[in-house]
Amino acid sequence: MNHKHLFYFWKAAKAGSIAKAADAIAITPQTLSGQIGLLEKNLGTELFAKQGRSLVLTEAGKLALDYADELFALSAELEAVIKHHPKGRPAEFRVGVSDAVPKSLAYQLLQPAIGGEQPTRIICREWQLDRLLGQLAVHQLDLVISDSPIPPSYSVRAYNHHLLSSGLSFLAAPGLMTSPPATFPDCLNTLPVMLPGEDSAIRSSLEPWFERKGIRPRILGEFDDTALMAAFGRAGTGLFPVPSIAEDEFVASGELAVVGRTREVTANYYAISVERRLTHPCVVAITRSAHRLTEARSETEAAIQLVD
Repeated sequence: MNHKHLFYFWKAAKAGSIAKAADAIAITPQTLSGQIGLLEKNLGTELFAKQGRSLVLTEAGKLALDYADELFALSAELEAVIKHHPKGRPAEFRVGVSDAVPKSLAYQLLQPAIGGEQPTRIICREWQLDRLLGQLAVHQLDLVISDSPIPPSYSVRAYNHHLLSSGLSFLAAPGLMTSPPATFPDCLNTLPVMLPGEDSAIRSSLEPWFERKGIRPRILGEFDDTALMAAFGRAGTGLFPVPSIAEDEFVASGELAVVGRTREVTANYYAISVERRLTHPCVVAITRSAHRLTEARSETEAAIQLVD
């Protein structure tokens, strides 16, 4: 198979138009159409069908596009790995962090990626997951760290690599607690509660847990940003959940205290990459960092009684 013909087909399928694809790769529409015709002749089947002025993929075309997505993703991965191999580490590492990931956890995961023998410049973007996945798909990012895997509806060819899981800790300003305090989790029925936004993976796991426990929380606020939610918590607005693995960051100043913990609800974190196999040196460092954090938290939890 001529990979140039496949590349032309891939660009046309992504653009949805011969004219748009031809303009993007600076060739004439006639040349592009002719090259795709040669690919169809070689494969013995049509890859496109016309629907008005639009191009529509045939069933064979959809299958070919799936393979082309993977082939060109692997090609980009190979180029990046070989280009940086002599240096040991790339000079630049571009990572997107979902806004639902606690800042301290993101720091602990990312710090080893830039702490090697050869200095690495890190470019970190924080945004909503769908925006970050769009940048990953066009290779503007090397990695995305998220609290959820790739949504099933998202068509980009990328891979989920589970980093770590954590139970939840509920925190509040000490002055918020009643005297005598209600036991956890019953206190969630009486104390004001703040929760992550509706798009958060933690929020979607908490709601069925509330149902199972018979909890009807009085929700005073919903926040996409954990740091902002914590600021309201320190002011005594209400109690709120954070991943237990990031608990120490929030309680270190003494402005917040742990109300209770549970492992029935877990927060999961993923590295999302176009790499099927994690070979990028910075990404490998991040996965190792996640394993170390998990081991350290397991030792801590062994000494703490968690609510089950």
